[in-house]
Amino acid sequence: MQGAKGERFHVPKRRDAVQNHEKLLAAARAVIAERGIDAPLEEIARRADVGIATLYRNFASRDELVQALFERSMDEVDILLSEIGGEATAWQSLVNFMDRLGMWLLADPAMPTIVTRIGIIDPDRRPAMRFTGAMTAIVEQAQADGDLRDDVTSIDIVLLATMLGSIGRYGDEYVTQWRRQLDIVLDGLRPADAARVALAAGPVDLDSYHRMLRRSPAQA
Repeated sequence: MQGAKGERFHVPKRRDAVQNHEKLLAAARAVIAERGIDAPLEEIARRADVGIATLYRNFASRDELVQALFERSMDEVDILLSEIGGEATAWQSLVNFMDRLGMWLLADPAMPTIVTRIGIIDPDRRPAMRFTGAMTAIVEQAQADGDLRDDVTSIDIVLLATMLGSIGRYGDEYVTQWRRQLDIVLDGLRPADAARVALAAGPVDLDSYHRMLRRSPAQA
């Protein structure tokens, strides 16, 4: 839009338009977590309590919606990474990173499928670089301190935290296992002569494990 003298100025979105945008992102996260990346867009609109036309006014295609979800998640990652590194030791920073990343994934079980689709939409995107770049110095310092195995890389740390966080796709019943599995992994990352810690929770029972295996993430 132009002013009286022809200068251009930005017209802010109406409040309801901003609210609809945010409701659609929140609904898309929930529906994708439940039904997968190809979940019906009509269901996302219904969950957001808007019409399908409103969805398409905000996101011209499914891929555009997925990209918006991905960018929002990367903003959250940047906040997470900015809060890592101030601990007393590099090992404590590493533990804090794995804990925070895993909990973030538990809270957003749609994220793994979103990242997979981004790899198809834009093969040149390398989101893991955000994590590995931040963790390299921490890993090297923890190894220099004698607190971390010498053969572990920053990619290992990111991969392990991602694997553990993915348990959230199977429902709340398994989220309680996060701390126990993290403790086991952390012990494995320690040098051979390091002290072992008590595990945070009891093991999952066989019946619960079988239920998890029988259900897909969408069913959970």
